[in-house]
Amino acid sequence: MHKNIIDHIKRKARHITYGNAFYDWSLGGPVCGLNEKIPQDIWSGHLEAGQAICDGYFMLSDQPYPLENALWTEDEDQPVWVQYIHGFSWLCGLKAISGNIARYQARDMIANWIHHYAHWHPLTWKPALTGARIANWIGGFGFYGETAGHEFQDDVLHCILKQARHLSRTLGTTATEEKLYGIDLLFAAKGLIYAGLAFADHEHWLEQGLNHLEHETKRQILRDGMHISRCPETQRKTLKLYIDIQNALARCGYPVPVHMADTIQKMVQALRFFRYSDKGLALFQGGQEGHNEELDEILLRANARGKTLKSLPNAGFERMTVGRSVLMVDASAPPPFPYDNKTHAAPLSFEFTYGKERIFVNTGTHPTDPKWQDILRNTAAHNTLIIDDRNAAEITPTGHLGRKPRKITVHREDNRNKALIDMSHDGYIPVNGITHRRRLYLGAYGHDLRGEDKLTCSIGLQKQHEYAIRFHLHPRALVSLIRDGQEALLRLQNGSGWRFVQQGGVHLALENSIYLGEGTTPRKTKQIVIYGNIESDFTEIKWALQREG
Repeated sequence: MHKNIIDHIKRKARHITYGNAFYDWSLGGPVCGLNEKIPQDIWSGHLEAGQAICDGYFMLSDQPYPLENALWTEDEDQPVWVQYIHGFSWLCGLKAISGNIARYQARDMIANWIHHYAHWHPLTWKPALTGARIANWIGGFGFYGETAGHEFQDDVLHCILKQARHLSRTLGTTATEEKLYGIDLLFAAKGLIYAGLAFADHEHWLEQGLNHLEHETKRQILRDGMHISRCPETQRKTLKLYIDIQNALARCGYPVPVHMADTIQKMVQALRFFRYSDKGLALFQGGQEGHNEELDEILLRANARGKTLKSLPNAGFERMTVGRSVLMVDASAPPPFPYDNKTHAAPLSFEFTYGKERIFVNTGTHPTDPKWQDILRNTAAHNTLIIDDRNAAEITPTGHLGRKPRKITVHREDNRNKALIDMSHDGYIPVNGITHRRRLYLGAYGHDLRGEDKLTCSIGLQKQHEYAIRFHLHPRALVSLIRDGQEALLRLQNGSGWRFVQQGGVHLALENSIYLGEGTTPRKTKQIVIYGNIESDFTEIKWALQREG
């Protein structure tokens, strides 16, 4: 309570400081022209998103947001929409259409935004959002602004300079508008780098941005190239940001830092790690499958090369490939505070694919709805074991984790046509003294997946507990219970059949589930669940999925 009051006072003080006329005047100055070479947007963009804007609405994933009369949203309960709309990443979609209609549409919307938000605003001038907007306005200037009239150009450049001055000040002191960390800080640094490259005599912004980037690279990018959030979707965004900065520096004739090329290569290998044969991403830690064309373009521009990795040892992910089957496992403790604010409570969860068919999948996330995002962070939304319907990591009201696994052990063995991974986590130790150990075996040219879940109580079991082991299925995988409910039979779209069996559980159930691996509409699907009781200090459950025939 005391901390909340202090934060409220600080927030009010910032509003008074930044919201007055004198501060706005201090952000002004002469409008200087752009350098001969400025950063340029290099991405193809989504044609559908650009066409939607010309038709009167924003399109994010498959969800429309009407422009109507009030063009700009300030709904703090919809942070993803605010980031998308006020960050101007949609300019890339208009550029994909090309032609004067799209160009004039971009100019009108930028002019409208300047009319409403040319002065500091507590929501739309947040550092990450400001940095993203500066970069997108500068990167897209050749498309929308190069042939525009001088009055429009002056208004845009004046507004960019004001935002860059404010951004430089907020990043140059500990009195930032919010506690800035993670990818938000990278977006803020990118905006300063672009402004420093675009405007003459403002190299100090460039150096300030690069200093932040170097510092945050050491902090946020793990030694195996994975972003500290451990989320494949965040990995995609971060890698794209680094490619942008590298390209901008090279285009403008500024030396590219030595560490950047090596960092990008490690990051691209980590992103490739999460890609299945269907070219989509695995669903771990709050991401969706992604757009195949965009992923292809990222890997192409990053000059991806080399074999797909088996492990990301620092991030704690394992990948086993046998025959046409791929098994991917989340085997790490959660990231440290404050990077755990979107972490899923799913230690030892896994996904399993055969060829281009996804079989066992985590449920994914919603790209825009915070309520869905919170629900799908729970342990029960993943392919792992849960005790007493209690999350394996406590998700607090702030979004960060309270109780969480501190120690996760991992050991794997690989042979030519089979692989074994042995893991354990202690997330339930503070609650009931129980350690969860999971062994996963993949053999027979990928046609034989076996699992073994062991629950050991180190303090002597005080009472009986219930467990559930969940196996969420992709919507394309059909399933039915057979042999009086003792086994399950799966049928994939490619016609192959798979049989699921278990030993040690009390009851095998087939229940409803949902899949949010793509888009904004939850797709109905099924989950196989093994239910049972923990009645002694040691409990063992075995299960298997084997291809028929």
